[in-house]
Amino acid sequence: MAAVADATAPVATLRQKVSRPMVVAAIVLVWLVLFAALRGRQTLTLAAADLTGLHRWLNDVNDSIGANRNSNPVFLYFFNEIRLVIDNLVTFVQSLISQPTDGRPVPQIGWLGVVGITGYVSWAVGNWRVALLAVAGFTFFGLQGLWQESMDTLALTLSAVLVALLIGIPLGVWAGLSDRVNRIMTPFLDFMQTMPTFVYLAPLTLIFLIGGASAVITTVIYAAPPAIRITAYAIRSVPETTVEAADSLGATRAQQLVKVLLPMSKRTVVVGVNQTIMAALAMVTIAALIDAPGLGKTVVQALQSLDVGTAFNAGLAIVVMAIVLDRVTTAAAVRTETRRTDGRFLTWRRPLLGAGGVAAAVLVYLSHTYVWAAEFPGDGTVGSHIASAADTASSWLQDHLYGLTNALRDAVTNGLLNPFQTLLTDSPWWLVGAVLVALGAVLGGWRAGVTAAVCVGLLVGTGLWSDSMTTLASTVVATILTMLAGVVFGVWMGRSPLADRLIRPTLDAAQVMPPFVYLVPFLALFGATRFTAIIAGVVYAAPVAIKIIADGVRNVSESTVEAATSAGCNTWQIITKVQLPMARGALTLATNQGLIYVLSMVVLGGLVGAGALGYDVVAGFSQGELYGKGLAAGLAIVLLGVMFDRITQAAARRTRA
Repeated sequence: MAAVADATAPVATLRQKVSRPMVVAAIVLVWLVLFAALRGRQTLTLAAADLTGLHRWLNDVNDSIGANRNSNPVFLYFFNEIRLVIDNLVTFVQSLISQPTDGRPVPQIGWLGVVGITGYVSWAVGNWRVALLAVAGFTFFGLQGLWQESMDTLALTLSAVLVALLIGIPLGVWAGLSDRVNRIMTPFLDFMQTMPTFVYLAPLTLIFLIGGASAVITTVIYAAPPAIRITAYAIRSVPETTVEAADSLGATRAQQLVKVLLPMSKRTVVVGVNQTIMAALAMVTIAALIDAPGLGKTVVQALQSLDVGTAFNAGLAIVVMAIVLDRVTTAAAVRTETRRTDGRFLTWRRPLLGAGGVAAAVLVYLSHTYVWAAEFPGDGTVGSHIASAADTASSWLQDHLYGLTNALRDAVTNGLLNPFQTLLTDSPWWLVGAVLVALGAVLGGWRAGVTAAVCVGLLVGTGLWSDSMTTLASTVVATILTMLAGVVFGVWMGRSPLADRLIRPTLDAAQVMPPFVYLVPFLALFGATRFTAIIAGVVYAAPVAIKIIADGVRNVSESTVEAATSAGCNTWQIITKVQLPMARGALTLATNQGLIYVLSMVVLGGLVGAGALGYDVVAGFSQGELYGKGLAAGLAIVLLGVMFDRITQAAARRTRA
C-alpha cells in the first residue's frame, strides 16, 4: 500500500501544479504551431452562391411541402388548422385597431379609442403617471406618421401574448405542482431560451408559410418559455407551511390551487406576463423578415437600403412601445398587493366603470363612428423631422468623427477580428474541431467535450463550416469586449452603492429594448460593416453581464475585504486578488449570458453587412434557391449557441464547485 501511495503522489502533485489556464494555453500554442504548418488546407470553404447536397435536399423538401400542403393529411388537418386559427385571431385583432374591415376605410376602433383604452387600462393596473406615459407614447406613434405600423405591431404582439399565456400559465402551474414535469420541461425551456431569435423563423416558415400568422406562431414559441418558467417558480415559491395549513383544513387539490397557490403567487406571475410581452415584442419586430407587418418591416427595409433616418424613426417607435408595455406591466406587478399599516396584505381593485371607464367608452364610440376620431390627424411631420435630424446627425458624425470611428473600427477589426477569423477559417476544419472539443472538455468537463464534438460534427454536416467560423470569430471578439465592459462597470457598481443606483436603471431600460433597434445608431456611426454588428452586440449584451458581475462582487464577504484591507492591500489588489477571484462564478455566468446575447445580435448583423450565417439566413428568405442554405445556416446558429451554452454553463458549475 505504501508503494502505491508513493507512486500516485507525483501524479497528484502534477495535477495540482497544472491548472486549467495552463492546459488552455498549451492547447492554443499547439493550435498556432499546427496552423503555421497547415494553413489553407482542408478549410471547407463554400462560395455564397454554392449549394451542398444537404441544401439542395432541403430545397426539394420545401418544394414538396409546398406542392402537397393542401393534400397531405398532416398539413390538411393539423398544421393548416393551426395556421387558420391563428390567422383568424390576428385578423380579428387587426380589424379592431389597425386594419380596415367589413368595407370600412378604418378599423373598428380608431386612434382616439385606442388611446382612451390604453390610458384607462394603464390607470386601472397602475397609476395616473403610467397612464399619462402610455397616452403620450401612443399619441407619439401618430405624430411620427407610424400609427398603422405601430398598431400592426401591437396587434401581433397582443395576439401572440394571449396564446402564449393560454399555453404558458397552465404548463407553468403543472410544472410548479409536479417535480417530474418540471424536470422534463426544464431542458426544453433552456434550449428554447438559448436559441437566438433569428433561428426560429426559417423552420417555421417551412411549415406555416410567411405572413402575420406565421409571425405570431413563431412569437408564441419564443415568448412562452418565460411564462412557463416564471409561473412554475411562483407556484414553487409559496411557503410549504401555507399549503400544509390549507391541506389540514380539508382543502382539495383544486381548492389549494385556486384559493392559495395562485393568489399568493400572482405578483410573480404578472412578472412572467411582463417578460412574455417583452419577448413577444422583440420577436414580432424580427418577424418582419417573414413578411410580418408593422414597425419591424419598416426597420428591415430601411436597414437594407441603409436609410438611417427612417430606421431611426421606426426604431424609436419600437423603443417607446417597449417602454410603455414594460411600465404598464411592471406597475401591475408592483400594485398586485399593497401592504396595510397593520402589516397585512390587501388586494387592490379599480372599479370597472366610473369616470375613467365612461370616458374610455365615449372615445371608443367616437372613434368607431367618426372618421376624424378614427384617422390620426396630421401627416407625420414629427416623424419626418426626426428622420431628417437622424440623417443629418449621421452625416455629421461620419464627416466629423470619421477618423475616430474608423480608428476604432480598424483597431478592433485588424487587431482582433481579422487575425482570429483567419486562425479559424484558414486552419484545417479537423484542427479547429479538435481544439473546440479539447477546450470544451478542459473548461466544462467530459460532457461538455462530448457536446462540442457532436456540434462540430453537425456543423461540418451543414456545409457551412467557413461561415460558422466567421460567425464564431465575431461572437468571441464581441464577447471579449462585452466582458471587459462588464468587469469595469460591474466592479464599479459592486463596490459603490451610489454607482449602482445611478447605472442600474439605465441597464434595466436597455434590456427592455428589442435587439433590432441597437443596429440603427451604430449603422449611422460605422456604416454597413462587420464591426457594426460586433459593437451592437457588445451594447446589447453588456447590461446583463454588468449586472451579474456587480452582484457577484457585491456578494463577496465584507469581512474578507476588511481582512485584505487590514493586511495592507490597496484598492487594485483587493479587486484583482480578492473580489474578482471570489466572484469567478459570476464571471463565468456573465460570460455564458454574454455569449448568448452577442450571438443573437451578430447573426442579426447579416442585415447590415456582417455576412456569414446571418446573411445566409436573410438570403434564404429573399432568394428561393437559397432557402435550403438559409435553413442549414439556422441550424448552424443553433449548434453554435448550444455549444457555447453547454461549455460555459458546465464551466460555471465547476467554478462554483
